[in-house]
Amino acid sequence: MTKPDPVIEWLLDSDPSIRWQVMCDLLDAPQPEWMAERAKVETEGWGAKLLSFQDDDGQWAGGAFLPADFDPREWREHGQPWTATTFSLSQLREFGFDPSSERARRTVALLGASAHWEEGGQPYWEGEVEECINGRTVADGAYFGIDVSRIVERLTGERLDDSGWNCERVRGSLRSSFASTINVLEGLLEFERSTGGTPQSREARSTGEKFLLERNLFRRLGTGEPADERFLRFLHPNRWRYDILRALYYFRSSAMLTGADPDPRLGEAIGHLRSRRSNDGRWLLDWTLPGRVWFHVNEAQGQPSRWITLRAMRVLRWWDRQASVRH
Repeated sequence: MTKPDPVIEWLLDSDPSIRWQVMCDLLDAPQPEWMAERAKVETEGWGAKLLSFQDDDGQWAGGAFLPADFDPREWREHGQPWTATTFSLSQLREFGFDPSSERARRTVALLGASAHWEEGGQPYWEGEVEECINGRTVADGAYFGIDVSRIVERLTGERLDDSGWNCERVRGSLRSSFASTINVLEGLLEFERSTGGTPQSREARSTGEKFLLERNLFRRLGTGEPADERFLRFLHPNRWRYDILRALYYFRSSAMLTGADPDPRLGEAIGHLRSRRSNDGRWLLDWTLPGRVWFHVNEAQGQPSRWITLRAMRVLRWWDRQASVRH
């Protein structure tokens, strides 16, 4: 008999939102088995807990981007709050909450009828004004079956000359941001997965990928130095923040959708990811974002993280399988 993998056993000894992804992507379990596990996200564990905090109008914490009781001092003194609708919905998507379920359909319909962005008062599914927020709104909307093509059209027209995006563009920024770019790319990828995309969205996604690949996912184009040391340290949940694991996971998802070969410019980031694996086969949570949350979904900072380990193992499994095919 094959000896059980202790890391896989550790991942399975967790929440349904992690278990179904392990079964699907690391164990190649039959679809009926992992789909049955995925269905538990709505009724058990973190998914059910997050849904229990939902307001009657479909929102969370009474607001789209900010809780209804938000005071600017909270952000300054304790960090950005993460309990409002946009971050809660994105977390449900990460958990794998079934978008075809009655609860999901009711949620997105309620949000369309009652939720408005604090910046400008736009209806929720028409998008906000900032590229980072709109990228995540496209990802959530496309995942849950909403027509977000108007936001996509807007995003494709907001690229900067260096091929990426920056949510500080309206304040005069002419240089793309790693964080803004990955948020938009994830949204465009989910839109393409759900609808096939448009020629404009596919072209924008390609050029946005070029921005990251030309920089080996973390380096400055001019000097070759790391653009931010935190890009090489792993966090979860990412929210709007960037690190190379988030980027690698995006490129894995993109290649699996399109059938493209892994780009060799990912190799340095892959090497760093391998180097960060502990002797016991797990990866640590390097840092977390401060700020109000409904509840924590990770082990303590500096401890082995199931979410980080799951993502890292999926990326390396994809990379190594493709390498074996090429050779």
